[in-house]
Amino acid sequence: MAESAPDLAQAWLDLPRAHGEPPVAAEVRAAPEDFGVREDLGMEPEGAGEHLWVLLRKTGWNTADAGQWLASVLERPPRDVSWAGLKDRQAVTEQWFGVHMPGPQTLPPLPEAPGGLEVLRMARHPRKLRTGMLRGNWFRLRLREVDGDWSRLGQRLVRMAHDGVPNYFGDQRFGRDGGNLDAAWRMFDGMPVRNRHRRGLFLSAARSFLFNQVLAERVARGTWDHAVDGDLMTFTGSGSIFPMARLTAGDPRLAIADVHPSGPMPGVGGQVPTGSAGELENAVLAQWPQATAGLQKLKVDASRRALRLPLRELHWRRDDDALVLGFWLPAGAYATAVLRELCHQRERNST
Repeated sequence: MAESAPDLAQAWLDLPRAHGEPPVAAEVRAAPEDFGVREDLGMEPEGAGEHLWVLLRKTGWNTADAGQWLASVLERPPRDVSWAGLKDRQAVTEQWFGVHMPGPQTLPPLPEAPGGLEVLRMARHPRKLRTGMLRGNWFRLRLREVDGDWSRLGQRLVRMAHDGVPNYFGDQRFGRDGGNLDAAWRMFDGMPVRNRHRRGLFLSAARSFLFNQVLAERVARGTWDHAVDGDLMTFTGSGSIFPMARLTAGDPRLAIADVHPSGPMPGVGGQVPTGSAGELENAVLAQWPQATAGLQKLKVDASRRALRLPLRELHWRRDDDALVLGFWLPAGAYATAVLRELCHQRERNST
């Protein structure tokens, strides 16, 4: 009998929280202006080269549509436009785009941008802006109609600033209503998917779900934020993986949440933990044999991801019945993982 795809909505709700039940409920993303994101590339364009880098402020635009507009006004094929990462439509985002434009080094004139788009900067650079060329993102969020214990909310924020939060993949990783996850399970059951991009989305959704399940078990056992026997460790924002035996118990990087135990992005090859960490990981993944076997059959390369998500530069203030907060997250992290530890989220105008 084929393995059933997980119920994503229920799976997301069932993920355990590290810091307990949130002390408040709040309205999240009542308007795009409530969710601000600014990219941190960790570098500046050099000012010369065959690639034009353009910084756009987008409101109500997704990344692909904004890239299509740039391609059109610069008279370049869409394949010549690139970006470091995808950004949400229902937000105000400042995002870099790269356009391959060899020839004269002058900056081309751009027409007035349509509503919701604003050109902030243009500069040339010798290299293409590629997926993943991103150190992190700055977030500025407004939570409206906060209802609950403000004193405990302040205590929760202090604790999160010190300890971080579980590095769950957000529900948007799985497509609308979990559609990408459902498609992944159908693909493992034999459904052909010829479109390379869509195939990648489905496989990514499956791997992310499995990672969340391992992390959930570590949260339930209280070991998500520190090493156990046999763990493989990683640094914030680093792809390097190393055994915990290389760390001493008093290593200061553990205390400042700069080095973390890692969890699996399943596939073929890669390093695997040993000891109790390996036993836990194997036990969780064994519950999803069709997915793990499917990823191996499709020769997806295995990798690792930090279990703990540190919050850098976390600050907040109360504005009447709203909470305004800002923080920095490393690339690949989700603000929804922060919000689910902070508050119960209400839909607009819900009771």
